[in-house]
Amino acid sequence: MKRSTLLIPLALLAVVLAACNGDGNLTQAPATSPATVEADAELAATASPGATAAVATDSPSPSPTVAASETPAPATAASTDAVPPAEPTAVPSPEASATPAPTATPAATATTAPPNPGVVALRLEEVAGGLASPSGIVAPGDGSGRLFILEQPGRIRIVDDGSLLDAPFLDIVDRVTSEGNEQGLLGLAFHPRYAENGRFLINYTDRNGDTVISAWTVSQDPNQADAGSESVVLSVDQPAGNHNGGHLVFGPDGYLYVGLGDGGGGGDTYGNGQNGQTLLGAMLRLDVDGAQPYAIPQDNPFVDDPAVRDEIWALGLRNPWRYSFDRLTGDLYIADVGQNAYEEVNFQPAGGGGENYGWPIMEGLHCFRGEGCETAGLVMPIWEYDHSAGCSITGGHVYRGSRYPTLQGIYLVGDYCSGTIWGLAPGEDGSWQSAVLAQTNARLTSFGEDEAGELYLVDRSSGTLYHLAAQARP
Repeated sequence: MKRSTLLIPLALLAVVLAACNGDGNLTQAPATSPATVEADAELAATASPGATAAVATDSPSPSPTVAASETPAPATAASTDAVPPAEPTAVPSPEASATPAPTATPAATATTAPPNPGVVALRLEEVAGGLASPSGIVAPGDGSGRLFILEQPGRIRIVDDGSLLDAPFLDIVDRVTSEGNEQGLLGLAFHPRYAENGRFLINYTDRNGDTVISAWTVSQDPNQADAGSESVVLSVDQPAGNHNGGHLVFGPDGYLYVGLGDGGGGGDTYGNGQNGQTLLGAMLRLDVDGAQPYAIPQDNPFVDDPAVRDEIWALGLRNPWRYSFDRLTGDLYIADVGQNAYEEVNFQPAGGGGENYGWPIMEGLHCFRGEGCETAGLVMPIWEYDHSAGCSITGGHVYRGSRYPTLQGIYLVGDYCSGTIWGLAPGEDGSWQSAVLAQTNARLTSFGEDEAGELYLVDRSSGTLYHLAAQARP
């Protein structure tokens, strides 16, 4: 795979942050969202003119405004008024299913020494350009070495051996709404047995702005999907144009994990964050093999709780834009986009489920509606940063490749607005350590992981795919 290392002097961070309004969000609101106190920057529509390439810093310094989190002591209770929720619409009622056999994951490299983000720096190596608003990177797991890149307007492109193929793998621009900053083609997950069954799933907003999760199959040409194979798995009404979530991931257990935002607006307008009767504001866990259109895994945590939908794996999320499983340990990292003050990373140990991550009671480690809120039963984030360091978090992956031993076991996470990339890792005492690994000018919409565990990112403004290379911090 041919790559060229691109290094440009840092100059744009202050400009990027200056583009944010007083709420820490970009000044242009999603086209279909109501006039509220926020205009989310998760996928801000205003991009820098031209193809502005990302920049790697050889010796970045940790930001003083970013700190590893500590769980606060519960404060006094305060009531939270909620607007009646917008109910999602789903396809025919799912059936219960038995737990499938665990899916084999690619080989991962373990490390004996505790990972240390403070000794690593990153540089970006350009792989391919010419992408239109790239929003995701996914490897098919079929041994081909290809990377599939989501384009937000409604296409999936293939990068093969460093070259962007001319013809898209799938083109559904005619059925996708991408007018809002956070609408469009947002998620892609290849079935764990894709090499055998050719099945994959996507997440997009349809012409009405509602979420559609559908299954497809590849054609006889491995670089072309069967354009007539769509089968809808789940449809969810979206009351606003933002907070759609959109990511899809198959877990180590073979089930599909679906992240949905709280329905949009600002401050949980529709009261979905703590409402177990809606699929919004939650992480879902579905068995897409057990029945049509899907079945409920028998060990989902709320199956016997009438107050919570059976599909829900965890709740209390605002907009889980990107999340990932550590391919070695099975731990789940969820980056949840904040409101006007804090961005957060939630950690779910392997075998978890049933967590309540607190939105809108909490934003990060802080009571959202002022001092004094009840935190009993809530799971606090392992890490947060405030909006002096960015405005919209983009979750990444734990590095489990073999090329960069010093990066082994470190979770990468970035910010869409500032272009900062951090590394997180647990210390010997169990507390989480963080350090800035690179300062870029990328509009960082997504990280991605290839079959070998090497990591990548896409820059929405320049339409470029980069490989992440590690080096020792000088």
